[in-house]
Amino acid sequence: MNAVSAAVKAPHIDWAGLSPVLALLAGAIVVLLAGLLRSRVSREGVVPVLSIVAFAAAIGLSVWQWDEDGSLMSGALALDPLALICTIGVAVAGIAAVLLSLGATAPREAAHGEYHAMLLVSAAGMALFGGATNLITTFLGLELLSIPLYILAATELHRRRSLESGMKYLIVGSVGSATLLYGFALIFGATGALDYTAIAAAVADQDLGRDALMLGGVAMVIVGLAFKASVAPFHQWTPDVYEGAPTPVTAFMATATKVAALIAFLRLFDVALVGTSSVWGPVLAVLAAIAMIVGNVGALGQDSMKRLLAFSSVAQAGYMLVGVVVGTQLGTQATVFYVLTYVVMTIAAFAVVEAAERETGHDGSAAISGLGRRHPLHAIALTVSMLALAGVPATVGFVAKLRIVQAAVDADYSWLAIVLVIGSMISFAYYLRVIARVWADAPEEGTEHSTAVVAVQEPERLPMTSSEAGGGAAAAAGAGGRNPVVVADAPRLPATALAVVAGAAIVVLGVVPGPLMDAVGDVVRAVPGLF
Repeated sequence: MNAVSAAVKAPHIDWAGLSPVLALLAGAIVVLLAGLLRSRVSREGVVPVLSIVAFAAAIGLSVWQWDEDGSLMSGALALDPLALICTIGVAVAGIAAVLLSLGATAPREAAHGEYHAMLLVSAAGMALFGGATNLITTFLGLELLSIPLYILAATELHRRRSLESGMKYLIVGSVGSATLLYGFALIFGATGALDYTAIAAAVADQDLGRDALMLGGVAMVIVGLAFKASVAPFHQWTPDVYEGAPTPVTAFMATATKVAALIAFLRLFDVALVGTSSVWGPVLAVLAAIAMIVGNVGALGQDSMKRLLAFSSVAQAGYMLVGVVVGTQLGTQATVFYVLTYVVMTIAAFAVVEAAERETGHDGSAAISGLGRRHPLHAIALTVSMLALAGVPATVGFVAKLRIVQAAVDADYSWLAIVLVIGSMISFAYYLRVIARVWADAPEEGTEHSTAVVAVQEPERLPMTSSEAGGGAAAAAGAGGRNPVVVADAPRLPATALAVVAGAAIVVLGVVPGPLMDAVGDVVRAVPGLF
């Protein structure tokens, strides 16, 4: 027994390198315990503050580890700029989600401690997903990020669309996860390896570039990751889930999940599967083109701002995927740069949508009509966000798209660059329509001089018990089964501050993109095989 015990050695763990993920997990535990306190101040004030502290600690620890390179757990996780950028991007999105959740319905109905703990656990899973260099760790990170999101999407427990959103996300997400896992199994069967570097070596040594088992695994991995990144035609769940989920959760899904999924795409395909790039490159190029066209065309007919941003995210995923396709250092840098700037651009939009939704009770385009007269700061932030997503010069969105186009042209994917430009031209139709509503249209009736409380009829609201109604989560059922939803005019300061900061960052990074480009330039250390 002693001989067996001596032969089994625990893997070496770099605790300092693992500290950003540990900060998120420890923060989840602390937040969960703080949520058990009976004081309302503790639940609605202390819990969000502790969540922000945990996210900020993850950012600080990632910066502290920036110059480090190596393996955290015997090859299971990487410590490199690509993994640290993933953690930073996810943590920034997490802070934004916490700020947007202040005074929202979802944390009250789901309990503040559980709600914020799930945000932190999901963020930890995203950090693991982006830093994984082993098939098992990759799948564990995927599940750790996904399961809390399934729950968070349904945290408005008395709204049918929220429950429907959680159920759809659970079903489709499970299909995507199962497909990815099956693909991993086929890759392991073909190579006999789990580590990314070992898989790449096996593909090169055994000439598995045309092996049927290997290619089947690669195909399933593409499908699984395309589901998670909302790449068309595997995007069908995205508009319904984005629309039905609470807006702070939608903002978190739209930003943080994109960061983790695209970085996982980069690491898996440009490290482990680089030997089969001649096969998966054209496939990913076609998927990117489909996503750019389907996303932009699908957004044209949307009235709901959340559905519009959902289709926009599909198109944006197509733009980012171009950098993965080209498989060069410039392509990798362009994708990471785009992912980080997408977080800022989208946060600005969702901050305004959340504020407008609380004021009007819905997220339709009428909610932002006349926003320039009611809330000029919100209107400016939303305008800058739409212009950046469209790729207008003097915004960071233009710089991001320009780098993607340059990477595609340099790698002889000029046709893909042309599709990107055409998709961007289509996007002007709906982005400029939003801007026109903000500045040219008259305010929606009843919102120009908003009161402290706005009553909105929502037919999909589920009935509540008398004790729940007494708690202030909803009012009693009205005639015909329609339940008036009381939308509290919560303090606008968090959403306003978030929108202003994100809007300012869009312009500053568009005019002075150098510092962010320099930071992103270090990601090539994580994928040394690129040219």
